[in-house]
Amino acid sequence: MWARIGAFGTRMATINMPSLPSKRPLIEQFISQNPGRAICYSGYRAGQDPRQKIYPSYAEIREDLLILAQSWSVIRLYDPSQHAETTLQVIRAEGLALKVLLGADLAAEVSNPNCPWGAEFSDKTLRANRRTNSANIDRMIALANQYADSVIAVSIGNEASVEWTDHMVPVNKLVAYARRVKQAVPQPVTFCENYVPWTSKLAPLAAELDFISVHTYPVWENVALDHALAYTQQNYRSVADHYPNQPVVITEAGWPTASNGRGIEPPNASAAAQAQYCQQLLAWSQEEKILTFVFEAFDEPWKGSPDPLEPEKHWGLFYVDRTPKPVMQNILEKGRMRLPGAP
Repeated sequence: MWARIGAFGTRMATINMPSLPSKRPLIEQFISQNPGRAICYSGYRAGQDPRQKIYPSYAEIREDLLILAQSWSVIRLYDPSQHAETTLQVIRAEGLALKVLLGADLAAEVSNPNCPWGAEFSDKTLRANRRTNSANIDRMIALANQYADSVIAVSIGNEASVEWTDHMVPVNKLVAYARRVKQAVPQPVTFCENYVPWTSKLAPLAAELDFISVHTYPVWENVALDHALAYTQQNYRSVADHYPNQPVVITEAGWPTASNGRGIEPPNASAAAQAQYCQQLLAWSQEEKILTFVFEAFDEPWKGSPDPLEPEKHWGLFYVDRTPKPVMQNILEKGRMRLPGAP
């Protein structure tokens, strides 16, 4: 999925770093030596919850990675928590060929009245969040250096600037984090965000990054399935055309298999719809040599509301019990991927 990951594509040849030396050769070398597939990975199973610091065990993460390593070349981790550290330990100890895009989890540093579900915080909470964010950045830096053999890029945050976010961080702070991380790690640095802010408020941040990472979700924007890939292509090109001298990758794109109607109409969320969209997405990404991370590997029961049909719980290409959904079965039948034990 490095190809899908946007394979950082041919755009890499024109990366322009305004302050520090370009890390373009690192990206180009990775792409040339590690063609493949990418996927977002969070291994939380029933009863586990990062908010409660209940993390998957070494054995559980090992099971997951042995499944993923048969089909994917790169995984995305969202934070530098114990989950990420154990994942990196497993990759090293088991000698897996997986590479990692490692992220930092940023909490709100300002309130956001535009968040539909509420993001108003006290000054005390915001001050504490800033300290936590700084510590998370430091921990990500430490893990990126400690596991430089596996971590091929780092992200300073995730969806922390889009209008509806509940963890808004001002652009000037994101710029400061990017500069801080770039000076401290050997890997290329990015920020993962919805496609919309990239063509407006995030221009100062883009100038600091080694590559740009875009999220695209047609289903959240009520785009019909038959038009979904075209919408994703439009999202991607709006950013890529805006930054013709920087590589642009897709770090999230996917489709849920169930919904209770919260944000996504139930008929629009199904295994068949996921299979159609993801197969089209993969084919396009590979053809265009776009590095694309599918969201996501496994269903995560801790997410969203207690409702078992909450759509946030059902984006995985595998069910919680680690059996493949139809999208994976279809791909396997075509011989484009294989699972452990497959010929």
